[in-house]
Amino acid sequence: MRIAIVHDYLAQAGGAERVVEAMHECWPEAPIFTSVYDPDATFPSFRQMDVRTSFLQRLPFARSSKFHKVALPLYPLAFEHLDLSGYDVVVSSSSGFAKGVITGPETCHISYCHTPARFAWRYHEYISRGGYDRSLRRVLPFIVHFLRAWDYTCAQNRVDYFLANSFNIARRIRKYYGRESEVLYPPVDVHRFQVAEEPSADFLLVVSRLLPYKRVDLAVEACSRLGLPLKVVGTGPDLARLKEMAGPSVQFLGRLPDAEVTRLMANCKAFLFPGEEDFGIAPVEAMASGRPVVALRAGGALETVIEGETGLFFDEPTGDSLAATLRRLDELEVHPDRIRAHALRFDVSVFQKRLRRMVDTMLQEHRVRYDTIRPEKDPLCEDALLAHLREAERDHEGAAAAVPAEPALLAARGLRGGATPTRPTPPDRPFGKK
Repeated sequence: MRIAIVHDYLAQAGGAERVVEAMHECWPEAPIFTSVYDPDATFPSFRQMDVRTSFLQRLPFARSSKFHKVALPLYPLAFEHLDLSGYDVVVSSSSGFAKGVITGPETCHISYCHTPARFAWRYHEYISRGGYDRSLRRVLPFIVHFLRAWDYTCAQNRVDYFLANSFNIARRIRKYYGRESEVLYPPVDVHRFQVAEEPSADFLLVVSRLLPYKRVDLAVEACSRLGLPLKVVGTGPDLARLKEMAGPSVQFLGRLPDAEVTRLMANCKAFLFPGEEDFGIAPVEAMASGRPVVALRAGGALETVIEGETGLFFDEPTGDSLAATLRRLDELEVHPDRIRAHALRFDVSVFQKRLRRMVDTMLQEHRVRYDTIRPEKDPLCEDALLAHLREAERDHEGAAAAVPAEPALLAARGLRGGATPTRPTPPDRPFGKK
């Protein structure tokens, strides 16, 4: 079985790239097709893989952090030009363009959807994340209008099966694309984290890129007001604003090595997750360390945090709401081993086992469906052939006494009097099909 993996772009080190890593471990010989690849900006493991890029890689500033925003209109062309002929299965990892690759009818295209394209379906949220100057914002709505139509067409006609990274995303896929999907939670390297025997539990923790939509400001505001010690790990354009509003109990630690982040996770009193995410890997990592999570009651956290057992929720995206929940934190009974046991269901090994099984099942179903399209009895063709034979008989008067030829001819052609091909029965429950 020949498999290819497709990803939007390998130009950052995030959760989507961790998914591609885990996919490649399932099929180590699979090439990874992508639009642009910056080995210095993403995980070093990709240097050992067969990464194949589009023509965008050759453009100036392709490795710039803002390139993917400026080159937005070019991505459809880039992915449509990738040559994916000869593969039995194409697995795309997409939150934008990768699902737009063109595959042959015999190829099974399975798209792992991190989210339907934000620029197309959640435009105002996408713009709020920044990266576009005023001039680009003026023309962007016209570009997005056409990209939205392209994105919808790809979801309808180029993807055979959808996998969603959460039920949260499965609902978006149904809303925006009218397609069903199977849920497969993204992989979390649970075994990288351990429960501390005697955690200090004397500080709260945030690990995040410092961007406005991450809502780290809520954690800073609440902890500053209550005088609670908060450590913030991460960097980003929102750092200056957060420092201005922070009280003396808040520390900004910048970007730290993985080993130090693991130590902080294991020793925090609770992990704060104040923003709404599609899934959210960081809370699962905190739970793998046996520590509770305080999260906004929205998005993927609703599927990973069990209220009263592995953490608490706050209801509104305000500092007041978070502060009210933090006041109740001491009432939560913390059982580190139980919290870690819950996190194990999201481990990389679980993801890979389920992914292999799903791909095998979907490929088998796709082949059955592909094989059922074959020459068989076609009433329109049969009627046309009979009309032609009758006309030929009228032209040859001497053939009037002969036995009519059409039954024998039709039987010879398998149209009438011959055996009807047996149609294989597809599985009762197709994955992600319309």
